[in-house]
Amino acid sequence: MGHRLSKIYTRTGDAGTTGLGDGKRVAKNSLRIDTLGEVDELNAVVGLLLCEELPDDVRGLLTDIQHDLFDLGGEVCIPGMSMISEKHVGKLETELDRLNEPLDPLKDFILPGGSRAAALAHLARTVCRRAERAIVALAQEEAVNDGPRQYLNRFSDLLFVLGRVLNRAAGRGDVLWQKGKNA
Repeated sequence: MGHRLSKIYTRTGDAGTTGLGDGKRVAKNSLRIDTLGEVDELNAVVGLLLCEELPDDVRGLLTDIQHDLFDLGGEVCIPGMSMISEKHVGKLETELDRLNEPLDPLKDFILPGGSRAAALAHLARTVCRRAERAIVALAQEEAVNDGPRQYLNRFSDLLFVLGRVLNRAAGRGDVLWQKGKNA
C-alpha cells in the first residue's frame, strides 16, 4: 500500500473543500461528505463499544462490522463504487437471527441502558439510524447503491438486539419502559 498517510496535513481543505476517492473536490458540507462523516462517527462509536468487556462472538462480529463500515464509507467516498452487497446484509440478518433467537419476545418497549456495554450499543444504534437517514438524503440528490442503506438498516436492528444480549451477559435484564410512570 505504500506510505499514503505519511503526511497527515495537506492544506488542500483549507478553503472548505475536500477530495473524494475519485479525485473530485466537493464542499465539506456536501451531503456526500456529511454522510461519510456519519458513517465514520458510527464506526468510532462501535470502536468505543469494543473497549468494553464483550462475549467473544460479539467482539468478533463487531470487529468484522467495523471493516464493513470502512468499506461502506469507501463506497460513499467514491461515487459509483459498489462494495456493500446483499451478501453483507445477509450476514447481518443471520447474526441478528442467531442473537435474537434465545431472547424472550418483547411485550413492552425498552429503555437504552442497563449495563454500560448495552447503553453503548444503544448509542451506536442511534448513530447508525442517523447515518442511515444521511444515506437516504444523499440518495434523493445523487445516485447511491441500495446496499449501504440496507446494511445500516439491518445493523441498527442488530445493535438493538445486542443491547439486550449485552445486558444478559452482564447478568441484567431489559430496562422496561413504564407507561405513565411520571404522570
